[in-house]
Amino acid sequence: MMLRLTVALPLFLFVGCIQQIAVSTVGGIVHDGYSGIMEEGDLEFAAQSLPGNLKLLEVMLKNDPENEEILLLLSEGYSSYSLGFVEDTDVARARAFYLRGADYGMRALKANSEIAAALDGPAEHLGGVLLDEGKDQVPAVFWTAFGLGGYINLSLSDPDALAELPRVEAMMGFVAGIDSSFYHAGADIFLGTLFGGRPRMLGGDTDRATKHFERALRINGGNFLLTHVYYARSVALQTLNEPLFDELLLKVENTSIDAEPSIRLPNAIAKEKARILRGKKTDYF
Repeated sequence: MMLRLTVALPLFLFVGCIQQIAVSTVGGIVHDGYSGIMEEGDLEFAAQSLPGNLKLLEVMLKNDPENEEILLLLSEGYSSYSLGFVEDTDVARARAFYLRGADYGMRALKANSEIAAALDGPAEHLGGVLLDEGKDQVPAVFWTAFGLGGYINLSLSDPDALAELPRVEAMMGFVAGIDSSFYHAGADIFLGTLFGGRPRMLGGDTDRATKHFERALRINGGNFLLTHVYYARSVALQTLNEPLFDELLLKVENTSIDAEPSIRLPNAIAKEKARILRGKKTDYF
């Protein structure tokens, strides 16, 4: 019996080691593959490709449950998939995918005990803890807040979802303050949408929102076309500024997705969202 254990234990450890190496190696390949998907300009092809990549990542995560890179890819992937391919046609599924993305990001964040404790406390305390932890936390904070924000945006009649807004605002405020260029000024786009899409009595502030969008445009050079879409969808609609609405959507329509090859897919999604938004113009003006 002792001989069997002596042989089996090193074999078990060896197999476990091989699994970890395989996950690490394949993880790098999938990460590169995900970047390749972001360069895809065909929306239908990308919509068919993303789910398979996400399921592969989930299988890999089973063998390495604390792998931060995989957790962040899943967080980004599920929320991006929801935004790009689901929320305009199936709100219930989109909410579920946003939550799944937020949960993976939260798992990455909670690997840090200080942040894990702060996430259960007041939003103003969370912001201070994040600042203490520093820039390394930006990706996990951004994608967690992005997923939560997407879920809240589709759950405006749910008081429990709305109660998460201060925490999400604190998280995105941290990202905008410490690394404003992350994901094409994504935090400023998010905050601009947050403040620009609500009436003043519900915490909206179109002047503040405009500053965030203009800052985002300076940072990303206007090449990340979702900036224009959300600027139109929030500030332009909230202020009933039809010329601004038309100008922003015209910019999206007239810009080739090949202008920035590394973000063809987000820009193709922006064009589709601009088309949908323009089709509803008579409902707004």
